[in-house]
Amino acid sequence: MDPLGARSRFVDIQTLATWQQQLDGEGGQTRQSRSDGPLGQQAFSSPFPFRPEMNRRIFLYVGDVAQLNCTAIVNTSNESLNDKNPVSDSIHQLAGAELREELHKLKGCRTGEAKLTKGFNLAARFIIHTVGPKYKSKYRTAAESSLYSCYRNIMQLAVEQAMMSVGFCVVTTAKRGYPLEDATHIAFRTVRRFLENHGNGIEAVVFAVTETEESVYRKLLPLYFPRSEEEERACLPLLPADIGNSEGEPIVPERQIRIAEKPGILEDDSQDDHTELDLAQVGNHAFARMEGDVDKQRKQILQGHMSEAAMQKQHQRNYSRWLNRARAEDLSDIAALKALYQTGVDKCGRTVVVVVGRNIPVTLIDLEKALLYFIHVLDHIAVKDYVMVYFHTLTGEHNHLHTHFLKSLYDIVDIKFKRNLKAFYFVHPTFRSKVSAWFFTTFSVSGLKEKLHYVDNLHELFSCIKPEQIDIPPFVLEYDARVNGPYHHSAASGL
Repeated sequence: MDPLGARSRFVDIQTLATWQQQLDGEGGQTRQSRSDGPLGQQAFSSPFPFRPEMNRRIFLYVGDVAQLNCTAIVNTSNESLNDKNPVSDSIHQLAGAELREELHKLKGCRTGEAKLTKGFNLAARFIIHTVGPKYKSKYRTAAESSLYSCYRNIMQLAVEQAMMSVGFCVVTTAKRGYPLEDATHIAFRTVRRFLENHGNGIEAVVFAVTETEESVYRKLLPLYFPRSEEEERACLPLLPADIGNSEGEPIVPERQIRIAEKPGILEDDSQDDHTELDLAQVGNHAFARMEGDVDKQRKQILQGHMSEAAMQKQHQRNYSRWLNRARAEDLSDIAALKALYQTGVDKCGRTVVVVVGRNIPVTLIDLEKALLYFIHVLDHIAVKDYVMVYFHTLTGEHNHLHTHFLKSLYDIVDIKFKRNLKAFYFVHPTFRSKVSAWFFTTFSVSGLKEKLHYVDNLHELFSCIKPEQIDIPPFVLEYDARVNGPYHHSAASGL
């Protein structure tokens, strides 16, 4: 602890200028418009448009990341978590010996992963440890994917732990050989995409750099976080050709959907050449027609025409096609419904996903896009244990998804969705909905019935998930207070 009256060694991020505020400090140079050139005369559409509210969450700080008073700071290390580099050395020195003891318990960290420890004597409550890739030009694709995973997993961990602020160091150390400018492009676009898609709860992201690194960061930040329409326009031609997908993930051509000569025919040589798989042609057929093929595949298995291994391979191929389409398609209209979203964690530390039944206008929306949005949101969440909370509160007939749709969704999603779903909380059920759920879990799907829990009031829900860890729609709170009394309303008022 600092002596009374002494200046703290730590830096409060509230004293730092936001990236948006730094525009004026640069003498307005980035405001320059190229309206006198051909670019200024044409309409432009940047993949990273000017958004002042986002820029107010971004900070560029020249200094030691270990001194930042954030919810969490990032430490870059090696697979054994004992790397000797300036960032790690400073964090260990300020955090104290307890940090090294806790790191021993983690038993290392793989490249691209992110692991969490306490901050101990730091101002930050937590330290997120990650391992950047070693860079070799002939393995560039693998290095890009691993570095993306570092930043993505850090942001994901921050959301799962309901962190308000994150202080990033430069993840790639000099000894790992990753070109700083290339690495910075991946860092910025990954953080930008995550904040757009999943990061509503994160209020501040601080990029802590040295004086040597500052020039690169200051040059590239406007490309991904332009601070005016003029800056957006000026930076558009400077963006690299590869800006990743909708999540910022590097696009690998080998992993893209291949258009075969006969896309309705299985590529597996062990299959009959005339086996039709309309599901492989995602996007070219009506939703109802595509879903019929799941039953066809099951029939083939029962008849011995398709082995279990071949079925699993084909299922994974089909899911990958859905996922690729979900990442490429504009799903903003579905997202705007706020019918499905990620919130905090339950008392076991598992990610909580919320479904709001009343916000699903079944008769008005494109159900195929709804399925794509479900895959888009859940794909990265379902890699770990998670729970779902479904608010059936005040739903009407026009909000009820048909069991055929739910069965099709259950059949399409990857096995990890089913394996890692640990609990499904059905809040404010009616007698009719309980009967429907019983039939569905008994006859349509397997393995879900024992995970289903009916919750009659929010007080019961809060015994599993703390109130501050779940974003509950106001109408649900009002309904619960009216039906179950003011005690439950007061329990939820801290949200």
